[in-house]
Amino acid sequence: MSKLTTTFFNRPTLQVAKDLLGKYLVRKAGNKVISGMITETEAYIGPNDKANHASRGLTPRTEVMFGLAGHFYVYLIYGMYYCLNIVTDRSGYPAAVLIRAVKVEGVPYQKINGPGKLCRFFQIDKSLNGKKVTGGKLWLEDRGVIVKSSQIKRTPRIGVDYAGRWKDKKWRFVYIIDK
Repeated sequence: MSKLTTTFFNRPTLQVAKDLLGKYLVRKAGNKVISGMITETEAYIGPNDKANHASRGLTPRTEVMFGLAGHFYVYLIYGMYYCLNIVTDRSGYPAAVLIRAVKVEGVPYQKINGPGKLCRFFQIDKSLNGKKVTGGKLWLEDRGVIVKSSQIKRTPRIGVDYAGRWKDKKWRFVYIIDK
């Protein structure tokens, strides 16, 4: 078991999105540590991707996406749900991977099978925005889970119908555990 470093994220976004499947999201909240295996991710790549928040340029909200790989990008949607992303690729090029779902032992999947539910379960909020993945209260680990290509399903991203041709990009990765 080893913590993922910023080097893991300083690579092409699609590769990072795929390689995050089977890794563990770990959160220390008070005296409690919770963790779950990542089972679903989505990639958002560059300024031309109309589904990417950074497609409208550098703003206070998207500033972290233009920064160094290996930082969390946390934002609020619908005024009530946080979403957790990790900045990828090179500095100055806005790209990130959204963590959509995890599997936590003993927890019904319906409680953590969406980005908002995941953030609620892991107590992730805006206070983690811009923090390094190697930081103290939230990190990612490699626990040696091997994910075969045959266990990865690629689909279009969810909830980006407004993004024109970008909505059809198969940049969502799902780990099919039962294969």
